[in-house]
Amino acid sequence: MPTIDLSNITDFVVNEGHGVKGLSEIGLQKLPKQYIQPIEERITTNTVILDDQIPIIDISNWDIHNKLVCEKICNAAEKWGFFQIINHDISLEVLESVKDATYRFFKQPAVEKNKHSKENSSTNNVRYGTSFTPKAEKALEWKDYLSLFYVSDEEAAALWPCALRDEALEFMRNSEIVMKKLLEALMKGLHVKEIDDSVLMGSKRINVNYYPKCPNPELAVGVGRHSDVSTLTILLQDNIGGLYVKKMDSDMWVHVPPIHGALVINIGDALQIMSNGRYKSIEHRVMANGNNNRISVPIFVNPKPTDIIGPLKEVLLESGEEPIYKQVLYSDYVKHFFRKAHDGKDTVDFAKIN
Repeated sequence: MPTIDLSNITDFVVNEGHGVKGLSEIGLQKLPKQYIQPIEERITTNTVILDDQIPIIDISNWDIHNKLVCEKICNAAEKWGFFQIINHDISLEVLESVKDATYRFFKQPAVEKNKHSKENSSTNNVRYGTSFTPKAEKALEWKDYLSLFYVSDEEAAALWPCALRDEALEFMRNSEIVMKKLLEALMKGLHVKEIDDSVLMGSKRINVNYYPKCPNPELAVGVGRHSDVSTLTILLQDNIGGLYVKKMDSDMWVHVPPIHGALVINIGDALQIMSNGRYKSIEHRVMANGNNNRISVPIFVNPKPTDIIGPLKEVLLESGEEPIYKQVLYSDYVKHFFRKAHDGKDTVDFAKIN
């Protein structure tokens, strides 16, 4: 068991690569002050809606009932920004394998995981870390992660950690047809006939997240309030729960209950911008858990870093609306997001026309 000087948690957690998993495993009785969130960032029973939930959409026989399923997807994208899909044809074996591989990666010794930290990784496309942006955060998040930017199978074979490489790639490959069908439906809802796959899904990133048991979960967060910078995010969560979505036009939060075999889909900022605000990227967060370790595996479907994003011309022509957002270089938008702590929906203001 590693020893730790609680006055220098950053060194143990970040620099030595133990992460919050290492903190959790030394048997802390109370949460270190670095992880105590301000009161306004904590979820309480007063801010949670218990009798509402995001839509659950059955996409079996999609080709037969295309119109109905498309309408449900577009409606969920407008009213919630989040929905779950069931009967999506990605096998349970693929989903369980990538969950098992996630545990396998995080069970490795700190020295092994730390080979992929910002300081040690041979590439920016493979990054092991903890919290979100530790140097910019007033209070740290109770989470470790591995982030893998996909370039090619060849690069993944050479650089992705072998503990989960094959399983992560298999999950991404199997998700591709789901991504395309969802985007086709969403574009149809915007009356966009020519779909540019390059802009909508020109790049992909897969993360594996580990949320260890927390000694004072009511004082911490697993992930702070934010919306994703993606076009779409496809999330595989385990059976523990803890993901909360902000209900539109309110300050209340709705839990996203785990459904065996389901995938959680959410609209990202890039698609909100391209739809000129019709589809909504919504704030979400993850609560810490005092009883169980939790994992999740999101795939972020993004424009290419070199793409310029802005309201699609078909959207503006169809609606007669003025653009709400300017044209921005996607890599500039992403850099802006990662320079700061999670801060709700503030990132999208970067693209707004003043």
